[in-house]
Amino acid sequence: MTIKKKSVVVIGSGFMANQYCSALFKIGISDVEVIGRSQKSLKLICKKFNFKSINQNYEDAIKLLSEKDLVIITTPIPDLIPAAKLALKYGQKNILIEKPGSLYAAQLQNLDKLKKSQKIFVAYNRLFYPNLQKLFQLVKKDGGINSCHFTFTEWVDKIDFKKYHPSVYSRWGIANSLHVISMAFRLMGMPKKITCIHSGNLSWHKSGSIFVGSGISKKGIPFSYNADWSSSGRWGIEVTTKKNAYRLVPLEQLYRCPRNSTTWIPVKFDKKYPKIKEGISEQILAMLTKNGKNSSNLVSLREASTFNQVAEKIFGYS
Repeated sequence: MTIKKKSVVVIGSGFMANQYCSALFKIGISDVEVIGRSQKSLKLICKKFNFKSINQNYEDAIKLLSEKDLVIITTPIPDLIPAAKLALKYGQKNILIEKPGSLYAAQLQNLDKLKKSQKIFVAYNRLFYPNLQKLFQLVKKDGGINSCHFTFTEWVDKIDFKKYHPSVYSRWGIANSLHVISMAFRLMGMPKKITCIHSGNLSWHKSGSIFVGSGISKKGIPFSYNADWSSSGRWGIEVTTKKNAYRLVPLEQLYRCPRNSTTWIPVKFDKKYPKIKEGISEQILAMLTKNGKNSSNLVSLREASTFNQVAEKIFGYS
């Protein structure tokens, strides 16, 4: 069966559901059903892409689904695990859960124990970014990474505190900052040793507002990080090799600074789906293609739980 003949259901009708539907439409997949509670947003999405709408709670709709080639879960974070459990219970075998999967590592581990031969992955689309894939190639050509530094300052004044459940904001490091943290550790390997310092306080994020730390990865790469949510800054990653330094600042771009130079040179890379949110299309194709080109970029429940465990240390979550 060709990719275009595959059947897909998207659970949720919010922003990320729209992004996935845009990617599915661009790929050429037309057998798509969208489940959502909001009749207004559901109608807008399905009319735009000519997809079938199911205006029901996911709890009821999942029970009635036939087996799909892919189930994409884009509900609010507290509903991701319950929706995935229902999808497993009612016979779905290929499931993609929107990041971070859960705010708690233990919930991801428990879900992993429930599955048998089914495939469940967590949707870290940034790990499919074309510039990140290009960086993997460049650092390999240079002989490997010497060191890494990353930043994940959040612009807290821009956060919409009416959008999500309060539990999401109390673990905002996992809900949001983990996007950049996951990219950094996918580049250099998970921490073998890590020292974490957190200070400051926010009314909605009791564990701190300033996060500084360092360590060494399992690949033997020294790293450091910092973020100050009470000041200015941004997301970014910088790695060094024996020949160059490379920057992902912003995360969607790539720059190179040769040794003995202070000039940052833009690095060209191919974008196969330039008008789609980066990494989404590639991630869908990886889920629908057995042992496909990008399947190694997918994040298993076990790896996602490890990302959460590291974030719990970095942010001081108990």
